[in-house]
Amino acid sequence: MKRAFGLAPLVLPFLLGGCNMVTMNPTGDIALQQRNLILFSVAVMLLIIVPVMVLTVVFAYRYRSSNPNKVYDPNFDHSTTLELVIWSCPLLIIIALSAVTWTSTHLLDPFRPLERISADKPIPADTKPLIVQVVALDWKWLFIYPDLGVATVNELALPVDVPVRFLITSTDQFNTFYAPTLAGMIYAMPTMRSELNAVLNKPGESWGYSGNYTGRGYSDMRFKLRGVETADFERWVAEVKASGNSLDLPKMLELVKPSEKVPVMRFAPVQEGLFDRAVNRCIEPGKPCMIDIMRQDMQAGGGNPHDSHMGHGMPSGREAEPLTGERAKPALQKAPQEKGTSPNVTKPVQPEPPGQLKPGDPKNRDQSATDPLPAICAPRSPRA
Repeated sequence: MKRAFGLAPLVLPFLLGGCNMVTMNPTGDIALQQRNLILFSVAVMLLIIVPVMVLTVVFAYRYRSSNPNKVYDPNFDHSTTLELVIWSCPLLIIIALSAVTWTSTHLLDPFRPLERISADKPIPADTKPLIVQVVALDWKWLFIYPDLGVATVNELALPVDVPVRFLITSTDQFNTFYAPTLAGMIYAMPTMRSELNAVLNKPGESWGYSGNYTGRGYSDMRFKLRGVETADFERWVAEVKASGNSLDLPKMLELVKPSEKVPVMRFAPVQEGLFDRAVNRCIEPGKPCMIDIMRQDMQAGGGNPHDSHMGHGMPSGREAEPLTGERAKPALQKAPQEKGTSPNVTKPVQPEPPGQLKPGDPKNRDQSATDPLPAICAPRSPRA
């Protein structure tokens, strides 16, 4: 047992060798700043934790019962120096963490346009960000490059040192768009559009995924993040355009259907406005878009937010229409003929008939008495 504990420090590095701490090894400037914020917060908090752990051992050793030089002062009740140390150190740490949190919250705001490519490289004045529209499906990711006319499923290719502006939404469930080496985690929500500004500084491949549980196919809802040089990115775009698979409304309806372990798919050309249709829940042909209904409500209400017509045509919450098909009718609101029938799984199982010809058969033990029990003190009939 002692030998096993002695070998543990030697074996532990080999066991952890397969772990990849991608959050601590970012390839993008935003992820790098977030990594540094984590390290700074941990270092500041260790300024309290480490001295407390060290002083615990020092005090236990210095004031042990066998120490002949220990001093016992039963009248000690206050020390101004000790009180200043106990209260000032945590207060200074809280002030430092609050200041860093306040500044970082604004500097790393995902909706804020980037101000630099990296710490030593500002963004040129005429740089146009690459726009990527992200749609979280069940259970896969759709990436649309509207300016390039291409789209992919479960594959995100980005050129190095080019600012990227992500527009993020979801078709059905709450998801989180998370690429640890690129930037932080951003919610993808139905009927809403989130935004993320980020940049990759190094070529390489990593994985992105959803950090919000969404059901059976959640574990395989991953996409490959590829950082490539500008020339390689242009070649990749040409390969996608040569795929010959167009993305239009009928194909979008197929992608919306839940599916698991979906391989990489590439599309070109791409029909315009698919992302806006996903946000406004009008992918299905003939279904009105939310923005059109709200525009009609504004015209009916005359622009007065207190008018009773405002929002009349736009149901919300649980009353909202689904992305495809009609809204399911609750069982309590269905007529008896609409409910149909199903097997009765709670009906008690009738026991098999007793084994009359086998007095010792175990089936006889499962039966109740067939004749009424005699009254108390009543004479029993003689056995045959």
